[in-house]
Amino acid sequence: MNFVALKMLVGNRAKYLGIIVGLTFASLLITQQSAVFVGLMTRTFGFLTDTALPDIWVMDPKVQYIDDLKPLKETESLRVRSVQGVAWAVPLYKGLLKARLPNGTFQTCNVIGLDDETLIGGPPKLLQGQLADLRRSDAVIVDSVGATGKLARVMPDGRRVPMKIGDTMELNDHRAVVVGICEVQRTFQSQPVVYTTFSRATTFSPRERKQMSFVLVKAKPGQNLQALCQRIRQTTGLAAYTKDEFKKLTIRYYRKYTGIPINFGTTVVLGFIVGVAIAGQTFYNFTLDNLRYFGTLKAMGASDFLLLRMILLQAAMVGSIGYGLGVGAASVFGMLSGRTELSFQLPWQLLLFSALAIMLICAISAALSMWKVVRLEPAIVFKS
Repeated sequence: MNFVALKMLVGNRAKYLGIIVGLTFASLLITQQSAVFVGLMTRTFGFLTDTALPDIWVMDPKVQYIDDLKPLKETESLRVRSVQGVAWAVPLYKGLLKARLPNGTFQTCNVIGLDDETLIGGPPKLLQGQLADLRRSDAVIVDSVGATGKLARVMPDGRRVPMKIGDTMELNDHRAVVVGICEVQRTFQSQPVVYTTFSRATTFSPRERKQMSFVLVKAKPGQNLQALCQRIRQTTGLAAYTKDEFKKLTIRYYRKYTGIPINFGTTVVLGFIVGVAIAGQTFYNFTLDNLRYFGTLKAMGASDFLLLRMILLQAAMVGSIGYGLGVGAASVFGMLSGRTELSFQLPWQLLLFSALAIMLICAISAALSMWKVVRLEPAIVFKS
């Protein structure tokens, strides 16, 4: 009977293709928009991902997310070092500064100041130069996307010449010399990332009484990170989070105080509704067209359970094909947009979410058809 069910399904090519197109479009829309949302949220804490060495981030208690910078006194790093269980603690500067390029244009940059002695918190991957080169006079390292994009020199003919080692720019009227090119995750605001030492970053930035943004902490081997965070809070009065906790704090802020989840959620819901409307209606019409065949099978002794199983098999087949085509198209879209400003992340959890959505669409479509088949009278076969 499975063969008969599949034969009935593909017999009407127009409706068969219509169902698959509807499910493919729904799967594509749900997967693609969800992947863009996940990628966008990943960019909000991209700097945390790049800074892999520290176990704990210490900051002002009022900080709400990674870019909510509330400076601390530099002496706070000494207090954090004195806490039992801390292996080392180093200062970190993070701020937005305007860079004046050689052609006179200005560009806002995300400037990161690393501990002068250890250079902890540096970029995860260097394409050119070495991290130790930051100890040179006026040295900075820029990210590759910024060097080829917003920091590139625009020629009279419109051609862009990427920033390279040896080029100079001004940060708050201070000379900065590029000594390296690095690769980092794109920022949420898509601004160029500039690494330098902590002392030089505080020189570049406007003078303030407090200039340290975070204290990066490494726990001693065997330390419970949650317990160490609690000790740091009690001893210093500052906020202390593990990397994962800080990521969740950042995501929670963007979910709560921005319209990003609502915008993408609306698109995903529309994709689901479109899938139900197109696939459900087409599948229901397909069942109506085949009522005589279902009636014949019922007259021959086929049980309602057997007929329902046939419908579920048909729904599962078109759902699998539509899901596969939709996810495949979304994956191709993600590969093509990998080097662009568009964010795209497709974890396995998102594939499962999309599969469940398509299963639900198919279940709703099959339920509409099942109701008609269950109430079907075998005598319909003998009607003219």
